[in-house]
Amino acid sequence: MDDLEVRQLRYFVAVAEELHFGRAALRLGMAQPPLSRAIRELERRLGVRLLERTTRHVSLTPAGEVLLRDAKPALDAVAAAGRRARHAGRAEPGLRLAMKADYDGGLLPRILAAYRLEPAALPVELVLVGRGEQLPALREGRADVALLPVPLADDRGLDVEPLLTEPRLVALASTDPLADRPRLRVADLAGRTLPDGTPADRDGRPPTAVTAGPSPLAEAPPRRLDLAQIFNLIELGSIVWFPPASVARRHPRPGVVYRTVEDLGPITLALAWPQDSRSPAVAALVRTATTVAATAARP
Repeated sequence: MDDLEVRQLRYFVAVAEELHFGRAALRLGMAQPPLSRAIRELERRLGVRLLERTTRHVSLTPAGEVLLRDAKPALDAVAAAGRRARHAGRAEPGLRLAMKADYDGGLLPRILAAYRLEPAALPVELVLVGRGEQLPALREGRADVALLPVPLADDRGLDVEPLLTEPRLVALASTDPLADRPRLRVADLAGRTLPDGTPADRDGRPPTAVTAGPSPLAEAPPRRLDLAQIFNLIELGSIVWFPPASVARRHPRPGVVYRTVEDLGPITLALAWPQDSRSPAVAALVRTATTVAATAARP
């Protein structure tokens, strides 16, 4: 059997996701007849039927389900390889660090200052992303290394180096009745909502049938908020938030108070990078960051 072509996999994924040849052709910017011929040729190459077709319905066969599961990460890997190659071939090389703004444990300025002294150092380009977007940026080839919280949901193909563990606090409106208490427990936050809309008394875990619903002040809050929006909503009493202690130190606000939550778990920040990376610049950054973090942790 000949090797599969990227084009064939891309065509198949479009049809498998749309389950409609017309919509898939429109998505791909091509006519339907050549798309149908390409799928038939793919099935011929593999020697299996991937799709069940009727005049009204398209569905995946068991073989088609397996190919869809494996084809999507394969296509992502090809696209990431292209991005990395283009980046590596730039006239002025650099190192791309994906991170969420302010989530660096207060270490980033010291890390970058020390890194510039490394012989293998390259200019660092910060790729600022939202919550949970560091890992996709790394896997998709948009970043060379990522600063992110661990543990990771999926660390396959990655090396990970923990840097810093710090407590999380709760940020409340200064007018919230809980603001009068110096220490809280997660259960005390029942009825309050986090920026992503999940109940605060579950520490961001999915709600259950017995979990208290969101506060009337926090009807359908946006899922993606920047720091200024988060603080504005906290001041209004619409939400609460669990920032790391380093973020709380850097952002004192008159309408916001920070309180210790005794049973709220800490956050651990780490660097992650592809296991197959052979970049001296990435190795130098990891080495520098580890040294800076260890120094900062000393009493």
